[in-house]
Amino acid sequence: MLLAPLAVLLMVLLAMGVSMFLAALNVRYRDIKHVLPFLIQLWMFATPIIYPATMIPKRFRPLLALNPAWGMVDGFRICLLPHQTINFALIGVSIGVAIVVFVGGVCYFHTMEKGFADII
Repeated sequence: MLLAPLAVLLMVLLAMGVSMFLAALNVRYRDIKHVLPFLIQLWMFATPIIYPATMIPKRFRPLLALNPAWGMVDGFRICLLPHQTINFALIGVSIGVAIVVFVGGVCYFHTMEKGFADII
């Protein structure tokens, strides 16, 4: 249960970073709102939520670890099912990627913000 606040913080950072990046893109390119549902669905299939991560071959797991939603889901799964072991490497990579996504989203939003009034 002590991992739950960390998983929620990871979820908030990731959601804010992605949403700020996509909001800035949506102002400039109006078709982003039509592509976004497909990207979200693809992201949900790339995150092992329903299926176990053991179904993925070992050679692709480091690539999948770059998906910060996997560490977040694994953190929530550990909170609900306490018999599972904590994968600190996965959670560390997820935290790092979520921070990079958040900082990148904030920086991109602030650089694009100067031209919002001209576009809208």
